[in-house]
Amino acid sequence: MSAGSTAQPNTLRGALLVMTAVAMFVVMDSISKYLSRFYPVPAIVWARYAFHLLLVVVALGPRLGLDLVRTRRLRAQLLRGLLLAGSTLFFVFGIKQLPLAETSSITFMAPVLVTLLAAFVLKEKVEFARWLAVAGGFAGVLIIIRPGSGVFTWASALPLGSAACFASYQILTRKLANLESPYTSIFYAGLVGSVMMSLMLPWVWVMPQSMNHALLLVAIGLIGGLSHLILIKAYDYAPASRLAPFSYTQLIWVMLSGYLVFGDFPDHWSLIGIGVIVSSGIYIATHQRLSESQQRTEMQESAPGA
Repeated sequence: MSAGSTAQPNTLRGALLVMTAVAMFVVMDSISKYLSRFYPVPAIVWARYAFHLLLVVVALGPRLGLDLVRTRRLRAQLLRGLLLAGSTLFFVFGIKQLPLAETSSITFMAPVLVTLLAAFVLKEKVEFARWLAVAGGFAGVLIIIRPGSGVFTWASALPLGSAACFASYQILTRKLANLESPYTSIFYAGLVGSVMMSLMLPWVWVMPQSMNHALLLVAIGLIGGLSHLILIKAYDYAPASRLAPFSYTQLIWVMLSGYLVFGDFPDHWSLIGIGVIVSSGIYIATHQRLSESQQRTEMQESAPGA
């Protein structure tokens, strides 16, 4: 069997895992939006990271032992965890105020912002076509939030804040990719988020109103942690640049969930804006020029069992 023929099943497996993970993210986000009707956002985010951390320790601790927590870049891991927790805070505050589909779509500006940060922080060369994609992404956001119209409110800035934090988190993740185990990184993400939210907990904690609510608070953390583990597994089968476009299937589930669960569906302008953002993000993901070292890394990642 040729190399070309063996690559396809690996990419297919990776794509299926990515689509599974992002569908689970939608379930987590929908539960978080529902719970935000009854509980303070910081308490929901605390549950998101506390039970994420518990799952990672239980699932990986017996196999990895101290390797799970051992890091050579502690400051970077702590900053990365703070950025991810900040992104989640902005996002959950956003979905509390705004429809789920519009909020999620604006946060998909993150790949566009990563391109900007890569150019100015990592000094990567960005060709003209990718700058056009960046401009397209910003145009898509403006179409959704429509500054000057009745649609635009202060809450529209919340998903932009989430996207900015997540883009910075992704830049740090790229810098740590060849230095740290992804399992160590996912551990510190849960640890930092849990500690950060625990500091707020005495002022925001509200006892669950029912057993169902308590189970949902546990569920968002377990779903979030499991989704990240599935994503890590997906990158064993294919490189991130090849799998990135499949993450946009999340928006299909977001729109379905928003309509079926919350009775919200994007209007035609929002749909146009979503389409522009998705097109820009997919272009950036599929046309990114990788350096030789990045290409070698991705070849290693795409090998089965890597």
